[in-house]
Amino acid sequence: MTTKVSDHVLERLREWGVEHVFAYAGDGINGLLAAWGRAGNKPEFIQSRHEEMSAFEAVGYAKFSGRTGVCAATSGPGAIHLLNGLYDAKLDHVPVVAIVGQTHRSAMGGSYQQEVDLLSLYKDVASDFCEMVTVPEQLPNVLDRAMRTAAAKRTVTAVIIPADVQELDYTPPKHAFKMVPSSLGMARYAPVPTDDEIDRAARLLNEGEKVAILVGQGARGARQEVEQLADVLGAGVAKALLGKDVLPDTLPYVTGPIGLLGSRPSYELMQGCDTLLVIGSSFPYTQFMPELDQARAVQIDVDPHMVGMRYPFEINLVGDACETLKRLLPRLERKKHGKWRQKIEKDTARWWQVMERRAAVEADPVNPEHVVHALDALLPEDVILAADSGSAANWYARHLRIRGTMRGSLSGTLATMGPGVPYVIGAKFAHPGRPALALVGDGAMQMNGMAELITIAKYWRQWEDGRLVVAVLNNHDLNQVTWEMRAMEGAPQFLPSQELPDVRYADFARSLGLDGIRVEKPGDVEDAWRTALAAERPFVAEFCTDPAVPPIPPHASLEQIEAAAASVLKGDSDRAALVRQGFKAKIQDILPGGRARDAGARPH
Repeated sequence: MTTKVSDHVLERLREWGVEHVFAYAGDGINGLLAAWGRAGNKPEFIQSRHEEMSAFEAVGYAKFSGRTGVCAATSGPGAIHLLNGLYDAKLDHVPVVAIVGQTHRSAMGGSYQQEVDLLSLYKDVASDFCEMVTVPEQLPNVLDRAMRTAAAKRTVTAVIIPADVQELDYTPPKHAFKMVPSSLGMARYAPVPTDDEIDRAARLLNEGEKVAILVGQGARGARQEVEQLADVLGAGVAKALLGKDVLPDTLPYVTGPIGLLGSRPSYELMQGCDTLLVIGSSFPYTQFMPELDQARAVQIDVDPHMVGMRYPFEINLVGDACETLKRLLPRLERKKHGKWRQKIEKDTARWWQVMERRAAVEADPVNPEHVVHALDALLPEDVILAADSGSAANWYARHLRIRGTMRGSLSGTLATMGPGVPYVIGAKFAHPGRPALALVGDGAMQMNGMAELITIAKYWRQWEDGRLVVAVLNNHDLNQVTWEMRAMEGAPQFLPSQELPDVRYADFARSLGLDGIRVEKPGDVEDAWRTALAAERPFVAEFCTDPAVPPIPPHASLEQIEAAAASVLKGDSDRAALVRQGFKAKIQDILPGGRARDAGARPH
């Protein structure tokens, strides 16, 4: 039997080691669908409810496996739907290959049904490699380059295949003029800076007295080296959100997240340092870094296009984080763990006390900080975590402590709504033997999370470990935007845009054959978590939480909280509660180490 182009595409993906393709059907890829049938569904076609979810699932798979994610969609609307998930991959530097259909070549330029200029549409999101296959001989070179470029540059690439080309008999490129043969494989490599540059960086770091380290996802493969570095330099380590799982939060000098969703000790670490070392991060919020003339700074990043940004770095080292640190460490002089390191550890220990007290503050009906803080101690040490965008990301960043082999991620640079549930679906295909948990708000759950519960119901039985928890913070409010309106615009809550209908998420999960529970009382939170984490099938844990609990930035003063509250007293539907909750939450930061019962805290 002759091999068609569509057959060869799947064969080549198998040769690249691709095991799953996250996709949705359509007539623009009918040839590929037929080839999947002939190939015994290898690689496995994973059917989402929407092409955007296919892309998010490929991103989640790539983030948590370290491999390239692959997604596929039909022409026109299907290709368009992929875009948001693909931009999430591009902006977070995640390797994803998109395979999309196109109308027949004979119809191109004829304003035909579902004809979209995909090369123009994808030229930004897949700017490193985007190609349309018009003759069989272009394969396998086009697909090989798409896979290789995505992996090498940690980015999105796209292969567009017209429907009629999918049905052509495959013929390989010949040994002839204007034919481009190809080969499989991507060699591992770890670039390092020159010795001179490393020597310069070592001298600068040796001269510093108060060293701060900021790590991002690019430092994930260098955990041991970063720990040794912090010990030698007597430094504190703050983490960008995409680097939350680089180091355990149980280390006393790890100050936690940085930025609007960050911790107070990370903010103070940056405010007090005289030397800054940034490893594998392009953290964008300069205002949370040292003053521009305050600290001498070094950056380490594997991508030469990403160095020298965000801060006036004196030295930019282009290289793999692990290999660069291995060469840097022997050149460093050990610093005494004096007042600077002691302050870092004291500030960090106090911060976790503050988090405990803020979680104990009474709310109506349940404090979302209590929900997430109660989860922290119960998490399996091999869990994979995903947080959706919104106020849920605040509580994920501040209350969940990474330890063991935990992994965690969210939509970092794009900060799009909706990836929480599809991320953990992708994670379960990458690691079917590990538990996974998504922390999402009710806005994201209504946007697409509920539909993806159907995907979970379809596939969960093939996972070795059936534990997948979707935790929904149900506050009937698009909460993060509500707080941004209050803080940035001085505007009260606008109910027509912000208020969400109440949905019984746990009931919906049970209707699909999954399990679930709805929690409306603070005293039921911990038992609900234990039940969810012990469940043998996917579980929706729905918590009815108070929208008036504020996601307070780490640098906000009590006066600023009062001013923000005053600005909305003119008409905010939740004005009394937000003034009360804002004050009670902030007061935990300024109280001494004892219990905060007088400020409205609920005793344990």
